[in-house]
Amino acid sequence: MRILHTSDWHIGRTFHGHATLDALRGVLETLVDRVRAGNIDVVIVAGDVFDSATPAAGCYTLLSDTLRALADTGAQVIVTSGNHDSAARLGFQAGLLRDGIHVLTDPHAVGTPITIDDADGPVHFYGIPYLEPALLRHEWPAARTQAGALAHAMGLVRADLATRGGRSVAIAHCFAAGVEPTPHLERDIQQGGLDVVPLSAFDGVDYMALGHIHGRQALAPTVRYAGAPLHYTFGEGDKPRGSWLVEMDATGVASVDWLELPVPRRLVTLRAPLDALLTDARYAAAEDAWVCVEYTDTLPQRDPLRRLQERFAFCAKVVHLPAVRREGDELTYVDRVRAAVTDRELVEAFLVHVREGEGASGREAELLAEVLDERTRVEALA
Repeated sequence: MRILHTSDWHIGRTFHGHATLDALRGVLETLVDRVRAGNIDVVIVAGDVFDSATPAAGCYTLLSDTLRALADTGAQVIVTSGNHDSAARLGFQAGLLRDGIHVLTDPHAVGTPITIDDADGPVHFYGIPYLEPALLRHEWPAARTQAGALAHAMGLVRADLATRGGRSVAIAHCFAAGVEPTPHLERDIQQGGLDVVPLSAFDGVDYMALGHIHGRQALAPTVRYAGAPLHYTFGEGDKPRGSWLVEMDATGVASVDWLELPVPRRLVTLRAPLDALLTDARYAAAEDAWVCVEYTDTLPQRDPLRRLQERFAFCAKVVHLPAVRREGDELTYVDRVRAAVTDRELVEAFLVHVREGEGASGREAELLAEVLDERTRVEALA
């Protein structure tokens, strides 16, 4: 049996304010082509199908079109809900879909698999949707954390599998021990170290298909994250996009290979003074890429995003990171204000703070002295 493990489609997510629906449609069309050409038997989507609990109409259209296209290849499709999804909305759609498409959103059904046969017999697929401990702990006493909820769910899986026998795949959406999340990208499922699910929780199945982390990761040979099909932040620009192709023989997992997906527009981070970025030919290759600029001028520059977009049409993020900082810049603004004795020192502390370490120029210091002296004279006459 040939199984394609995908996850975290995040249909409807934006990239720094830019819509991604068309780009994702193109990537998912390529995914369908790979399924057809590779004679894939089962496609797994391990949660976070949508980016929002209330997706727009176009998001539903893209999901329906993609699921139908995958089913048309002859593959079975198994989808679970993630923490970004509304399990109720995603589950409602399940009843409207054709045979061969399975949308699993009910935590009470985790011990009941979707069973698919091949020449070597049955393979049992256990879909574990995102588990919300607060909603389950009255029925599952151990479900006080994500780790506890997953442990209970996997216990149900192992109990059922002990009765049925045969090969097995489980699907879950969580933080697992050893993962490297992308900062500010994956929405926290819960806070605190107790919600990291240990690898031992996944014992007992032949393959564990995980979702939630947007970069591919192999925590063990048969415990893996596939990551997202698109880049959704510059922090993951160096991570490949694709899915895991899992081949099973009569005894379990025979091989796991990575299948690349196309990147509609590459991501580039440029770091240099603003004038160089606007004029230097060295940066011409980035003109058709998504660009994050870290400009290194000592002082903040006027309207940098607009100016950069005149050259880099897809410049989506601009950050001011001065290359040289004055000695003492480790002081906070509060520290500088507290250290100020005179009004001139107070204004200087403000300028150093807002200008990333650069205080008043010579002419500015002269004007400042004139203003403060005039204020002192007026106050003396009052």
